[in-house]
Amino acid sequence: MEYRKIGNSDLELSVITFGAWAAGGWMWGSTDRNDAIKAIKAGYDLGVTSIDTAPIYGQGDSEEIVGDAIKGISRDKLQIVTKFGMRWDLAKGNLAMKSKNNAGEDIDVYKYAGKESVIYECEQSLKRLGTDYIDLYQIHWPDLTTPISETFEAVSRLIEQGKVRYAGVCNYDGAQLKEADQTLEIVSNQIPFSMVNRGVEKETVPYCIENNKSVLAYSPMERGLLTGKITADYKFEEGDHRQGNPYFKPESIAKTNAFLAKIKPLADEKQATLSQLVLGWTIERPGITIALVGARNAKQSIQNAEAINVKLTTDEIQFINTELKSAGF
Repeated sequence: MEYRKIGNSDLELSVITFGAWAAGGWMWGSTDRNDAIKAIKAGYDLGVTSIDTAPIYGQGDSEEIVGDAIKGISRDKLQIVTKFGMRWDLAKGNLAMKSKNNAGEDIDVYKYAGKESVIYECEQSLKRLGTDYIDLYQIHWPDLTTPISETFEAVSRLIEQGKVRYAGVCNYDGAQLKEADQTLEIVSNQIPFSMVNRGVEKETVPYCIENNKSVLAYSPMERGLLTGKITADYKFEEGDHRQGNPYFKPESIAKTNAFLAKIKPLADEKQATLSQLVLGWTIERPGITIALVGARNAKQSIQNAEAINVKLTTDEIQFINTELKSAGF
């Protein structure tokens, strides 16, 4: 595995970081707790020492699963990355979505990052994760109802108390990042990025490069679309958020699969899966520091970790870029 420094900090994360959204089950149809724990452990054995989770993933379930998975592993060998600012248990801030929890009950999810809420959320996360500090603590989505300075004053206090090491953001644009930086040094921005979803390269990634903010790319596999295993007649489980997502409409699936067929011979040549080729390309993209990748089981987790062995030449990267362009991505 390779490790990269995050911003100006002394924190290093594994280039392939375990993304624990699907592990929480919520919005993914379901999860098998034991499979998720085995997936995290299998990744760790191959050097995936960084795990990204959030309280909202399964309303605490994902963090608890991570906590169970890391029991017995020396804490200084792990980097725990989690988030705050999405409340399903408090009706404050802006309503983000109406959803259902893992028991099928209706919940309202709010974007809220007021000072007391941030402090409270951190305490809850520490309990669920079974640890006394978080390596990187990130606001999950911008909260337009709370001054950015108030939110990061709270994180600053948590850093002073030793409960958090570094502050990051998710889904922030350059202007929001700049404002947050005035209160507390922000080391990273977690944003959506994949071969077929590169909108952040227009402004946000260049801002991060210029200001030494690491980019943690989430959904680099576009939620499974880039594995090549999704067909136009794919059946999603009840509660799977991908149903109805524009990327998973039959015409989008067909367009993506036609592109993947063009690059598959390169994957075969490298004795790699399509997923591994996609991840290899992602982590070489300018400005992308870390790829956050989910896995439902140990086999997928091992495959993700081994993507680090797929080395691409400049010509091979250019070939993929040319195919992306001609496919209309």
